[in-house]
Amino acid sequence: MAHSDIEQTRINVEVAFAEPHRQHVVALTVPAGTSARDVVEVADLSTLFPERGADFFSHAPLGIYGQALREPARHVLVEGDRVEVYRPLEVDPKQARLARARGGD
Repeated sequence: MAHSDIEQTRINVEVAFAEPHRQHVVALTVPAGTSARDVVEVADLSTLFPERGADFFSHAPLGIYGQALREPARHVLVEGDRVEVYRPLEVDPKQARLARARGGD
């Protein structure tokens, strides 16, 4: 495949972000060679979740179908990938288990 063919090839991907009571998935068509970090910027989730701010989305951990990415800026997407934007845990899992065990659901 010639270099110009790669530049013209486009792939379909999704970017997903969820909060406890709402979620949003953005379907995008982007050039082949786009990184996971770049596609999150293109999705512009800060307009849908302004309370998080653009800085949150530019630094948040990312994954593909539940698998965390070590280097999202270097991970090149393929057709059909769903990039997930992870948010910090609101409750420590250990504390949540203790609360449930005490009956404090």
